Amino acid sequence: MIYVVGIGPRRDDMTIRAFKVLQDADVVVGYGGYLRQIRDLTEDKEVIARGMGQEVERAELAIFHSRQGKKVALVSSGDPGVYGMANVLYQVLGKYEDVKVEVVPGVTAATYTSALLGAPLHDFAVISLSDILTPLSEIKRKVKKAAEADLIIVFYNPRSKRRKIPLKEAYQILKEVRKATTLVGMVKTGDDGPEVTVTTLEDLSLENVDMSTTLLVGNTFTYLQDGKMVTPRGYLSPHTTHPLASDFYEKYLAGEGVEGPNLSCEYYPCHQHPQNCTFCYCPFYPCGDSSTGGHWIKEKQVWSCEGCQWIHQDDVVQCIRAKLDQILHNIGDLEDRKKELLKLRRECVFSTR
Repeated sequence: MIYVVGIGPRRDDMTIRAFKVLQDADVVVGYGGYLRQIRDLTEDKEVIARGMGQEVERAELAIFHSRQGKKVALVSSGDPGVYGMANVLYQVLGKYEDVKVEVVPGVTAATYTSALLGAPLHDFAVISLSDILTPLSEIKRKVKKAAEADLIIVFYNPRSKRRKIPLKEAYQILKEVRKATTLVGMVKTGDDGPEVTVTTLEDLSLENVDMSTTLLVGNTFTYLQDGKMVTPRGYLSPHTTHPLASDFYEKYLAGEGVEGPNLSCEYYPCHQHPQNCTFCYCPFYPCGDSSTGGHWIKEKQVWSCEGCQWIHQDDVVQCIRAKLDQILHNIGDLEDRKKELLKLRRECVFSTR
C-alpha cells in the first residue's frame, strides 16, 4: 500500500491524518528537504531520500517497496495533488497492476498563503510559472484567461535564479488586463517564519520574488481592511430602508427622478464634479463591500458611503438602469430583493472598473 502524504507547507500545519499515516508506515520516501521537516516521525522507519528532479525515481521506489508488502509513505510538501507527487505516481502506476494507492491531502500553498493574507480567495486559479516541463506559451495562455475571467490568481514556483522570464511575461499580461491598483499578496517562507507583504500590481517588485514565494493576485472586488486582503462573497447586511431613500425611490419608480447632475441640489456636488445624481440614494445600500470605497464605521454598525463615488459615474448609472427595472417594482423590493440587487451591483462593478 502506498500513501501519498501531503505534509503541508510547515511541520506545524500537517493534518492529523498525515501524522497517523507516517506513524504507521514502514518506508518513507521523499525529497530530502521535506523529510528533514518530519525527522521526528521517521526515526524508526526505512527512509529513502532523493533530490529535486528525481520525482519519477521516488515514485518507482515507492511502488517497489509496496510490492514487497510494506506500507509506504510517499511524502510531498503542501498537497500531493497540487503540483505534488500524486500526479507523478499515478502516471508511473500505469505500468503496474495490483498496487493500491491512497492520497492523503495536505494544506496547499494557496490556502496557506490566503490564511496569512486575510480572506482573499473566492473563485480562483492556481498556476505554476515553472516552464521546466510546461511550454511558456501554455503558461501565458492560462494567465491571460484567468486574468480576463477576473479570477483570484495564485502563482506557484514564480521565479528562480535562472528562471525569470515566465514571471516577467505573466506580470506583463496582468498589467495589460488588470487595473494597476489590483492588490497583490506575497508570502515568502523562511527559517524565521513566513514574511507577509501586501502591495499593488503597480508597485510589485519582481526582484523580491523567489522560489520560496507564493504570489496571490486579487480580483476586481478584493480590498484592504486593516492590512488584510479581503474578497467579499456578496452576503447581504440586513437593513431597513431609510424614509428619505423610500421617498426618493417612490419618485424614481413614478418616473419623477432626476437624471444626470442635479445642479439645483443645494449639496451638489456632494462627492465630485461632475457627478451623476440619478441614484442619489444608492439602491444597494448597505452593500457592505469596501472594494468601491465604502466602509463600516467601527462600533457604530453604520455603513458609510463617504469614500465611494462609483454610483455617481455615468457608465455605472447606465449599467444599473439596464436591469434595475426588472428587479425594483416597489419600495419593498429594496429589502425583499436585496440579493438580486447585490448581484446586479457585482455585475456592474466588474464591467465599469
